[in-house]
Amino acid sequence: MKLKQRVVLLAILLVIFIFTKVFLLDNLDTSAANREDQRAFQRMLAGLRVALEPRLEHTLQSPWEIAAQWVVPREVYPEDTPELGAVMHAMTTKKIIKADVGYKGTQLKALLVLEGGQKVVFKPKRYARDYIVEGEPYAGYDRHNAEVAAFHLDRILGFRRAPLVVGRFVNLRTEIKPVATEQLLGTFLTVGNNTCFYGKCYYCRETEPACADGDIMEGSVTLWLPDVWPLQKHRHPWGRTYREGKLARWEYDESYCDAVKKTSPYDSGPRLLDIIDTAIFDYLIGNADRHHYESFQDDEGASMLILLDNAKSFGNPALDERSILAPLYQCCIIRVSTWNRLNYLKNGVLKSALKTAMSHDPISPVLSDPHLDALDQRLLSILATVKQCTDQFGPDVVLVEDRMTLSHL
Repeated sequence: MKLKQRVVLLAILLVIFIFTKVFLLDNLDTSAANREDQRAFQRMLAGLRVALEPRLEHTLQSPWEIAAQWVVPREVYPEDTPELGAVMHAMTTKKIIKADVGYKGTQLKALLVLEGGQKVVFKPKRYARDYIVEGEPYAGYDRHNAEVAAFHLDRILGFRRAPLVVGRFVNLRTEIKPVATEQLLGTFLTVGNNTCFYGKCYYCRETEPACADGDIMEGSVTLWLPDVWPLQKHRHPWGRTYREGKLARWEYDESYCDAVKKTSPYDSGPRLLDIIDTAIFDYLIGNADRHHYESFQDDEGASMLILLDNAKSFGNPALDERSILAPLYQCCIIRVSTWNRLNYLKNGVLKSALKTAMSHDPISPVLSDPHLDALDQRLLSILATVKQCTDQFGPDVVLVEDRMTLSHL
């Protein structure tokens, strides 16, 4: 065969190889990833119901030790959590051995230590389930039931970035006051026949206490993350100014995302995609109050954005605050896995899944029906926003593969 013919043949073979790699093998990889997303979704649905029972199988460890071992840089709990019910049962039943004012912040909370030394954050009930919070999207007191609902939504979306939360009833007279610090005890008072406390925080006032029904107070408890995973606080790039008449740059600059992409840790790694996942999560729950966020320390942008403090949510089911989605519609990128999961949750699946996931909780029903209905409507808005992005820039630009390997070793 002449040299020229050999060169032509090699060129043809090279073209065939490239075609196979780009159009066949890559598509096979994508299809395999999509199939795994579908399988993960089915596993999530199968494990939605979590029975709160004390039994721990195949282990001599305490529930607190098990939960501590779950935490890794990219998730708070693993996909397969057969001991989840036992940990949550312990959170809602273990004896309270110490009660103190909550860590510093704007909203009322108490820091409890449960038998075995596990810390939890207790947020008291302030509103009835059907109460509508009027005003700004971040108005009102914290909602304890919102923390419970947000945790289960985190499970359903497959993020696994929210610490465990479960509802709990506590007797303020017999469970809290005997073990309360002087600082917390000094904020107790009686209103009518009800025991109340106002704690210590930026907005805590003696005139605005949280009151039990008699001595029994409904609330939520959030599992404290292990001390071996210290947190680092960051200003959210799409945070609000909270000052009337003063807009943040992202609220008037449509090219703002381009500037964010040039700054650390958003110029590389998973953090910007985490911000967009969080915007989707916050839009679904109606949380417009994420002015800061936490990650694990010294992570150089590699750890997840942890979904802490979700209580400024589910305030008004009729209010869809589109500005929460600004990271999505300004950056026009989204993880393929997130996009797939959102599509699986269409046609009422999201509402049904969340209702099922929360049905075991001690304070069930956690949400009113209007809030559940609002989730399905907001999901449609998110899908429509992504479609606008793909129509403008194409799916290859908008849909980003980011499947980081997780390790629990």
